[in-house]
Amino acid sequence: MDTTTSHPATKRVEDDYLLRGTGRYMADAPLPGQTYAAFVRSPHGHADVKSVKVDAALAIKGVVAVITMADITAAGVKNLSQHPPVAGRNGGKLAMPVRPALAGERVRHIGEAVAMVLGETAAAAQDGAEVVEVEYEPLEAVTDIREALKPGAPQVWAEAPGNVAVDWMGLAANPDEMAKKVDEAIKSAAHVARVSLVHQRINVASMEPRGGTASYDKANDSYLLRVCSQGARAMRDAMAGVMGIPPTKIRVTTEEVGGAFGLKTGPYPEYVAMLVGSKKIGRPVHWMSGRNESFVSDNHARDAYSEVELALDASGKFLALRLRHDGSLGAYVGAVGANIHTANFTRCLPGMYDIKLMDVQAKCVFTNTTPTAPYRGAGRPEASYCLERVVDEAARVTGIDPVKLRKKNLISKKAMPYKTAIGTTYDSGDFATVVDAGLKLADYAGFKARKKESKKKGLLRGLGVCFVLEHAGGSPTEGTQVVFPGGDKMTFVMNVQSTGQSHATIFPRMVAERLGIKADQVGHAHGDSAHEIAGYASVGSRTAMTAGHAMVKTLEAMLAKGTKVAAAALEAGEGDIEFKNGAFNVVGTDRRMSLFDVAARAKEMKQKGEIAEDLDTKVVTDTPLTFPNGCHIAEVEVDPATGLSRLASYTAVDDSGNILDHTIVAGQVHGSVAMGVGQAMMEQTVYDDGGQLVSASFMDYAMPRADDLPSFKDDVVIVPATTNPLGVKGAGEAGTTAAIAAVMNAFSDAIPGSGHKLQMPATPEKVWRACQDMTAG
Repeated sequence: MDTTTSHPATKRVEDDYLLRGTGRYMADAPLPGQTYAAFVRSPHGHADVKSVKVDAALAIKGVVAVITMADITAAGVKNLSQHPPVAGRNGGKLAMPVRPALAGERVRHIGEAVAMVLGETAAAAQDGAEVVEVEYEPLEAVTDIREALKPGAPQVWAEAPGNVAVDWMGLAANPDEMAKKVDEAIKSAAHVARVSLVHQRINVASMEPRGGTASYDKANDSYLLRVCSQGARAMRDAMAGVMGIPPTKIRVTTEEVGGAFGLKTGPYPEYVAMLVGSKKIGRPVHWMSGRNESFVSDNHARDAYSEVELALDASGKFLALRLRHDGSLGAYVGAVGANIHTANFTRCLPGMYDIKLMDVQAKCVFTNTTPTAPYRGAGRPEASYCLERVVDEAARVTGIDPVKLRKKNLISKKAMPYKTAIGTTYDSGDFATVVDAGLKLADYAGFKARKKESKKKGLLRGLGVCFVLEHAGGSPTEGTQVVFPGGDKMTFVMNVQSTGQSHATIFPRMVAERLGIKADQVGHAHGDSAHEIAGYASVGSRTAMTAGHAMVKTLEAMLAKGTKVAAAALEAGEGDIEFKNGAFNVVGTDRRMSLFDVAARAKEMKQKGEIAEDLDTKVVTDTPLTFPNGCHIAEVEVDPATGLSRLASYTAVDDSGNILDHTIVAGQVHGSVAMGVGQAMMEQTVYDDGGQLVSASFMDYAMPRADDLPSFKDDVVIVPATTNPLGVKGAGEAGTTAAIAAVMNAFSDAIPGSGHKLQMPATPEKVWRACQDMTAG
């Protein structure tokens, strides 16, 4: 096992200023003359809006204006729902009804904004919002996916009959033919394992809520939006599309972000309303969500239901997988919401296993709930959960040990590159080595002894495994830039936004190492669409591979230009110039010019018209997907008398390709595991039948705390990716993708006879009932 890392321990550049409290977050930099926004939100899950009266609000001292749907319409705002095309059955396409910035005729989920009040102070704005009079006519709501799909269910949208936004047939080249083959395999199989799984709705609850400040420049007819985002360029492009203006007419900036996890990727109604409001009153508009407000207005995540079938032969060989997946979009199509339940979900399959036949189909469903959007993993945790739960069920059905069954069906290292039944190609992987390393680190062989010790205390103990594989990368296009401002400094400029991934530590250090200069000579810039660097957001564990690839090519292009300038200055042929240790050297002589001297010389030459480009360089690259994989093992202890349980241990061995910094990667894994544990054991967003949010605060919504988690054991197996020059695979979401299944499989193992029926979250009540069923059986 190779666990070598270039930097096994590091001090993050970000730690000093963030831990001292000097980082600049959304609320830390008010603009001169800014007003404050408060939103009037629907108390109903589904209702017609009969009237909106604002006179009482305008009469309050300090209230500047009230923005309603009429203002949004007058501004020419387009549909907030922006989504790549998704093809459905029989030529159908993804239904994408108009999502307004402020609701006018109808509200479709609790918390939907109806009006925005602007005040001289936040208090004045809130006072005004409380007296805006909205007359509603409540309508019947539907909040559960399965109920929404029943005949006669309340319709969220007329243009989506049966509440189905798209009926997706999968990624197979010929879905109908594949479905027939899978059906035949299941009918003739010696064994068939079946599971029905609920992926409960989750609230992201980042430490820093969403917020922003919008301003309008009348002289240039342009906007500035300072906002919490995961990529200023991606947010700029999306907002320009919604506002119906050229991208050159809006600038988006982002500074520190207190957690994002997919939540802060796309446009939101509040941001549009703020831009419209700023233009109307001629002053900046600022808004920060309150925590309770965020529960009803932030995009939610997960919320799906899956039926999974796995066919096996008599020896336990996997033959075919059939999966039907229904995923909630909420009331509107959110940022890449449909992709989460379709392509993003499906590309993870068949995981580490050699399954020749796969029929995976999905329906995206409208419900009267907050829209769903990416959250750490974005479809991959759901896919991993489906696969690993049905494999555990297959072990129960066949009587084969769960680990032995899994190992029997692993794709071999020799099979790489491996093309799956749906056409995805895994470029690299040594799954058997990863699995053996995970089992050894977890002391799998010693589990029986630990189980006996738990039994002596009157406790049940279970062990669950997850052999996880996910795809990482998402959008392939990304660019970077190097700029030489003068002196012995340079700046590495990125499009993607750091939201805790340590970009300011990793990327300047990599640049410095490749150039042979000091890390403190390389600055780091991001979070400004004015940089005009192509690319997307910091999502999908994509930054190291996509921005890393662009970095390598940017430095290569810069050095190629520098070689020409240095050769002319040193009176040598370009072939005689060698770059090393921060300088251009004439081979075989002591003549040299430092990188920074050559950069300065190039700027002079450009100013004189002698060359077209100086050493400031921008390069855009495309990078294929990678396939991080791992072996995660969880152990739980359960008190059958009370249902109280604890996560006794958690082990993770991952192949994330080459490791850029072991400490930072381990931190990503630990945080990601914690989120998966939270979903498995406690987190759940709950609506009642009328569309009211029952879990609307931290009084009702449980989050994992430090004492809910054990000390993690983690290690790496390094199998470099072949699809990018750094050989990295992505590490930010592996823990969430694996932990959900590992933990739930541990409960299944702990509670014989009934644990396999347990659905997330494994709350004490659910666990207790499962234990009672075990006793009764």
